[in-house]
Amino acid sequence: MIDLNDLPAVTAPLPWQAHEWGNLNDQLKDGQLPHALLLDGGQYSGKSQLALSLSRLLLCAHAEGGLNCGQCHACELSAGGSHGDFRWVQPEEKSRVIKIDQIREVVRFSNMTAGFGLRKVIVLAPADSMNVNAFNALLKPLEEPASGTYIILVCHRMDSVPATIRSRCQILRLPVPNVEDCLPWLDKTTGNRQESEKLLSLAEGRPLLAQQLFYSGGAEVFAARNFGLQALLAGKITVPQAVALWADADTAAFLDEIAVDLQRLLGSLSIEQLRSKQARVAFGLSDEVAQLQRAVSAGANPNKQLLADALLSKFSRELGAGSLGDNILAEIGDDVL
Repeated sequence: MIDLNDLPAVTAPLPWQAHEWGNLNDQLKDGQLPHALLLDGGQYSGKSQLALSLSRLLLCAHAEGGLNCGQCHACELSAGGSHGDFRWVQPEEKSRVIKIDQIREVVRFSNMTAGFGLRKVIVLAPADSMNVNAFNALLKPLEEPASGTYIILVCHRMDSVPATIRSRCQILRLPVPNVEDCLPWLDKTTGNRQESEKLLSLAEGRPLLAQQLFYSGGAEVFAARNFGLQALLAGKITVPQAVALWADADTAAFLDEIAVDLQRLLGSLSIEQLRSKQARVAFGLSDEVAQLQRAVSAGANPNKQLLADALLSKFSRELGAGSLGDNILAEIGDDVL
């Protein structure tokens, strides 16, 4: 979630987004900026910051140096979250999904005439939290964009966005942030390069997660969870002990962290190991975790304890002992999804 009510006068992209930001500025100057842009990249990499920077630049009346000026009336309004030509659409409080009623409002807004300037801007973040009906409702403004209206979709998982939506957007894939760009930025938070390096490594190179761990003081707990899957597979902890590591995490966070753990495990395998039966099983499990992530993002609300126990039991059974089991989606039952 992003708070739009008390922004700084100027919103700049993050240091590791300089190349992409330069390209967007060039497109805007040349009149080639697409009316529908999909920002695709890993979670905690700063996609929303890029979307916000571009939004405020588009709304600004006197942009300077490739950024919003921070002084015009439009910038004052967007800094306070009250710009009438700007809509930032995200899941409402206590919800994980962007609902169809929110998209209907987007459609209505897209058909209106800009009230403060030449442009209107709509941001959907994260766009992959929409369900099928919401995506279908979004098709019309994407197919028939109103003059001066820009729609920016922020996406964590591209495979959760239908092809009908992707084909109507220009896709900007944001690479994994460069460590050399992240560390000086993170140093401003930690005040200590060694601490920045430690947190960035723990966060698997995801700078905003590293910053979050610093502010929350949760690095130690996160570190224990970070290697929980490997400890389970090595027989160093039991399934109940592994489940307990995520006791304070919500379902989405549990699945996200397990997905990263599994990708790290697969990334550590040699070419010979990748040809093994266990590796094929691990890839299959990775697909199942991704399917569960999509279901949760779309609004499914499974029992976290039941899901964690079933999922980690299957990991232990199939990768620890090497035997095969039923599909986890069948194992936890239709009633929890």
